[in-house]
Amino acid sequence: MPNHNAHARYQGVIFDLDNTLVSSSLNFKQIRAEIGCTEHDDLLSYIEQLPEQQAKEAMDIVLNHEYQDAESAMLMPGVQACLAEFSKQNIKMAVVTRNCQHAAQLKLAKTALNFDLVLTRDDAPAKPDPTALLQVVKQWQLMPKDCIYVGDFFFDIQAAQNANMDSCLYIIDARPDYADSATHSIEHFSQLTKLVLP
Repeated sequence: MPNHNAHARYQGVIFDLDNTLVSSSLNFKQIRAEIGCTEHDDLLSYIEQLPEQQAKEAMDIVLNHEYQDAESAMLMPGVQACLAEFSKQNIKMAVVTRNCQHAAQLKLAKTALNFDLVLTRDDAPAKPDPTALLQVVKQWQLMPKDCIYVGDFFFDIQAAQNANMDSCLYIIDARPDYADSATHSIEHFSQLTKLVLP
């Protein structure tokens, strides 16, 4: 059985987790308020520069929210059919998320999703840093141009650009003003199936 699909536009698809594969009700406004982070600062970068004890307390607050969020995670519409089709067509799949590994695994277990490769902020610098995406590509023995990163936020597009990889923005509600900087955009996972398997 060949380990790639000659007809596919991409040989590997890397997914963001929250609000891409699974629903998330994380209230970042509330989390920021609890740890004293302004809306202009990146949450994880802000925590990193705090004194050790404060950073630990802040991270505990974030983890607490992430674990609670995992309890209510649900599959996004069309995800299951899309992943099943990719699997059937030998498309490689992985997850790269800013979540911690424990919360990510809880969410995947809760929604019965199974990936061989799940990289989180515990494994590599958080997006928009491209390290995790490049690690996945390397493990797959593919080139970045053979892969696409699918996510719902500006950081996802940036991370893909930083990795010289195409990006696909998943638009859930209103089209954000940064949507045009993504290589592709979709509003339903059936569109992603057609994009990767034309």
